[in-house]
Amino acid sequence: MSQPDTITRILDAAAALFAERGYAETSLRTITSTANVNLAAVNYHFGSKKALIQAVFAQFLDPFCERLDAELDRQQAKNEGRTLTVDELINILYSTLLNSMDGLGESPNQFMRLLGLAYTQSQEHLRHFIIANYGNHYSRFTGLLREAMPEVKPEVFYWRLYFMLGASVFTLSSFDSISSILKADFDKDSTVDDAVGLLIPAVTGMLNSADV
Repeated sequence: MSQPDTITRILDAAAALFAERGYAETSLRTITSTANVNLAAVNYHFGSKKALIQAVFAQFLDPFCERLDAELDRQQAKNEGRTLTVDELINILYSTLLNSMDGLGESPNQFMRLLGLAYTQSQEHLRHFIIANYGNHYSRFTGLLREAMPEVKPEVFYWRLYFMLGASVFTLSSFDSISSILKADFDKDSTVDDAVGLLIPAVTGMLNSADV
């Protein structure tokens, strides 16, 4: 088995198991057994469980942030200096998320479960890793969003960002369950694209609402 193949198998197994069971509840032995590699392979390629968790996030966040920056560059050049609106920025954010996940052959469900667990479980190292490696991308996007809504108080803006994150994580990480309930109650099938299409105006409406 080649090294790239070994790394991919470990990352795929780790992402699926972390999303299903949680970080603390998933052992390296379970990951290596699922990936059909020996335990030494994890230590050799990643060094530790924490580094493996970070590598799982990197495989999602690297292409997402690259695409997001490119799309922001394109839109800003197109607008010739005009401040992007909240609606434009949120559409860019979610379309980039869907496109980057599609490019990986993944749905956003698994990544959103991993992201939600990063905030609800004790993974301080992961938050530090995300800030250190992707904080500039986050600052750029939130800075543009802040420019689009200057009348909103800083503390209100802060909470609205987390309301947006919470709505996104819950909706997309729980999509299978939510869509099953929709099917049972209304006999209506739904796709992730459908859900995001409804999520976008809900988020923009919340962000654009009058300050309190």
